[in-house]
Amino acid sequence: MKRNNKKFQKKKTNSLNKLSLFQKNDSKFSKNCPLSIKNAPVIDYKNISLLKKYISENRKLISSKITSVSQNKQRKLSREIKKAKILGLL
Repeated sequence: MKRNNKKFQKKKTNSLNKLSLFQKNDSKFSKNCPLSIKNAPVIDYKNISLLKKYISENRKLISSKITSVSQNKQRKLSREIKKAKILGLL
């Protein structure tokens, strides 16, 4: 016999409610790399407006988990940001 009582039905929970600090949320950051698409801007130390998007207020590089940048592009970004810092552009 099935229970039709509302008291015994499972509550539908949102995936974000279950998320703890140490679990990855696959749906939140599953975007494609914004620097690998067609007509993407070139990563260069002279392109300061692009580099400023990927550094924090403390002038540190923002994680690729947050920006959804691929590993290759993240390495290039870090190199170019370092060059721009050394030259005094950032």
